[in-house]
Amino acid sequence: MPKRTRSKQKRRRAAEAMRSKPGVTRRGLLLGSAAALVSACTGRSAPVAAPTSAAPASSPSPLRASITIHRRHSAARGRDVDVVLMTPDGVPSLGLPVCVALHGRGSNARTFLDLDLPAALTAGVRSGVPPFAVVAVDGSHYWVPDGSDDPRRMLADELPGWLSEAGLRPMTGVLGISMGGFGALNLARRRRDVRTVATCSAALFRTWPEARTRHIFPSQDDWTAAEPLQHVDELPTRGLGVWCGDGDPFLAANRKLISSAKPEVSRITAGEHTEEYWRGVLPEVLRFLGSRLA
Repeated sequence: MPKRTRSKQKRRRAAEAMRSKPGVTRRGLLLGSAAALVSACTGRSAPVAAPTSAAPASSPSPLRASITIHRRHSAARGRDVDVVLMTPDGVPSLGLPVCVALHGRGSNARTFLDLDLPAALTAGVRSGVPPFAVVAVDGSHYWVPDGSDDPRRMLADELPGWLSEAGLRPMTGVLGISMGGFGALNLARRRRDVRTVATCSAALFRTWPEARTRHIFPSQDDWTAAEPLQHVDELPTRGLGVWCGDGDPFLAANRKLISSAKPEVSRITAGEHTEEYWRGVLPEVLRFLGSRLA
């Protein structure tokens, strides 16, 4: 058989074999050859699929804090209470200065978690505020004795031991919100080791008729003995900070506190007696406390 005929037959058989293989086409072979040529010329692998979309940029690390909740029995209050320890993220709690946080009426120690205090504390420390711990504990009744329930004695006699067990230094700062502001100012009156006090919307009363409508104090004498506005000369001026919203029902009483106690820092800003207001001012309050606890 002539060579030319044999050559034609070989090409025909090769073409038939190529068509018999599924998924293989002449166009595919040509594209493959082109890809190989690109690879050979450029030294890079030719793309075989559309590139995937780029991964989103990583977001900043969340503002966390170390939060520990202990359940303790308070003999002074005759019940078990929560002790909530909050420290900045990444900062060991051992040996930190301590600010005790007193909640408002109808709330409890975990209220400060709802107010995002732990995240605000971490953010403050990241911005340069000296680190400190905030410890909240369950209280009641304007933080004054109510029969056998004595939150004031709990703060004075039991809380120091709980702080020591946690490896923390003694309390030297106090933060109070609403009714807790009343309690914080009273605590500062009795504790000269407290170096700084901050109140947010402190629930204070200018007169006995105002206080009587709240059905908190058994008598005018009880109110007079406990009301911080009746003992302004016993309040610290250095290290005292007062915050209140301009729509707060206790605004007049807070203005009286500012004018008579002459705190180191005072702020009357837009806001009411609400969690929204307290959440908004907490970053500034924590900066104030941290710089004075260091």
